[in-house]
Amino acid sequence: MTDAAWWRSGVIYQIAPRSFCDGNGDGVGDLVGILQRLDHLEWLGVEGVWLCPISPTPNRDFGYDISDFCDVEPELGTMAELDELISALHARDMRLLLDFVPNHTADVHPWFQASRSSRTDPRRDWYVWCDAAANGGPPNNWLGRFGGSAWEWDEKTGQYYYHAFLKEQPDLNWRNPEVREAMYDVMRFWLRRGVDGFRVDAAAVLAEDDLLRDDPPNPEANERTPPPQRQKRVYSDDRPETLGYMEEMRAVVDEFPDRLLLAEVDVDSGGPGRFYGFGTPRFHLPLNYGLIDSAWDADSVGGAIDDYLAAVSPHGWPDWVIGSHDKTRIASRVGQARARLAAMLLFTLPGTAIFYAGDEIGMPDVDVPEDRARDPFGILVPGCALGRDPHRVPMRWSPTANAGFTSGEPWLPVGDVPSGGTVAEQITDPDSMMSLYRRLIAFRRSALRSSDRFRARRHEAGVLLFQREGDGGRYLSALNLSGERRLVDIADAASVRVATDRSREGDRLYGRIELRADEGLVMELVTD
Repeated sequence: MTDAAWWRSGVIYQIAPRSFCDGNGDGVGDLVGILQRLDHLEWLGVEGVWLCPISPTPNRDFGYDISDFCDVEPELGTMAELDELISALHARDMRLLLDFVPNHTADVHPWFQASRSSRTDPRRDWYVWCDAAANGGPPNNWLGRFGGSAWEWDEKTGQYYYHAFLKEQPDLNWRNPEVREAMYDVMRFWLRRGVDGFRVDAAAVLAEDDLLRDDPPNPEANERTPPPQRQKRVYSDDRPETLGYMEEMRAVVDEFPDRLLLAEVDVDSGGPGRFYGFGTPRFHLPLNYGLIDSAWDADSVGGAIDDYLAAVSPHGWPDWVIGSHDKTRIASRVGQARARLAAMLLFTLPGTAIFYAGDEIGMPDVDVPEDRARDPFGILVPGCALGRDPHRVPMRWSPTANAGFTSGEPWLPVGDVPSGGTVAEQITDPDSMMSLYRRLIAFRRSALRSSDRFRARRHEAGVLLFQREGDGGRYLSALNLSGERRLVDIADAASVRVATDRSREGDRLYGRIELRADEGLVMELVTD
């Protein structure tokens, strides 16, 4: 890692391809649709694009059940179109990251078909197989994330196989060095093709307890607790062996210059430090969802920031995420006005900023009727309010049919689109959410790239205050999360550089200043 690494102060934009833009009118977003919208990414000023899975899939879990790791799902496009996308992004000085799904395959993958064909097949040990318990049932009490036992009986070979997710997503046996080498070759395949890195899916669950001990119950669970939290996943998740696999992944990525490795891990479980690595590097950026999961008040947000920064490895680099295909959208969590404050927070904190397509226009979650539901989590685990369809609905491009996403029938409903809620409307409105995103990203690039020092100030009556300092100057962020008008003492003279209310940009302030409800200012501290 060098100070010049593009991602250290960069902005990464996550795209769920099926929901971004449909280029051929079949109702499903695709690579051609992304190519058609590169002007939007360039206008915003993002430096990296992360795509949810694009490999061939039976779509039981919409891309996370892969049947061929080294090709493109025909519904999304072709390898030639992916090559074109890589070249087009690079020509605009943007990078492309792909989702890497190493924990499991689809059950139709040739590896699993061979593995389940016979107990003596050379690939039998590529998956996790086990005899039945003495009572004929599953080997232990482990639960799948989509409900029920994590073990599925295979009648032909007379054993159970393990699946942390759907039964159609059998887990690979990462203890087998042949499996690991095969997956590292998958990484090399894409890196040689010009991909700039990966986001590793479910990175901490690659190994399970080799003794297959039962997970203890979660004493706080109830009937509405989702399956993953009904037990303390002591033995089925986050095993120490996995840290070594992370180091091997990083070594593969480091064979190629200037590549990036993100990871989906639980940074709240023991802190993020171990995922960066100590001595031997692991991930560049273990993804931090603290801003999404925090209560939205100054004490809670400020506490989450301080707690996280204190836990980041001395060899690591912080990152911040405010949107994801798996999480309730920020505009639905905190409201439109405070979603502007979330953007100001994201882009002025030290570290890498990551947001999800649609956040820049304030897209909310959309209620999806039961008969249109597609997400297996929402279908198989009802009553837990964890269905992901509402935050995967199509992107809103224009105030036309289907919000300009497709000329066909969209794979998920677009929902009711409010006036001013599309890219075409917001790009011409200097006061829009999207224009605020653009100003913040430009400010970040010009002023904060060399301002790495962070200093929190005491919260004042629900106002979050923190300072960034470096060769580029001193900057103070003041974010009013109280919901009411507040007076705040900033002590210094300041010039407003970016504000939630654009009319305040350029104001000169000193001493005690007024902040309206849900207002945020980013100020340059100056000496008169």
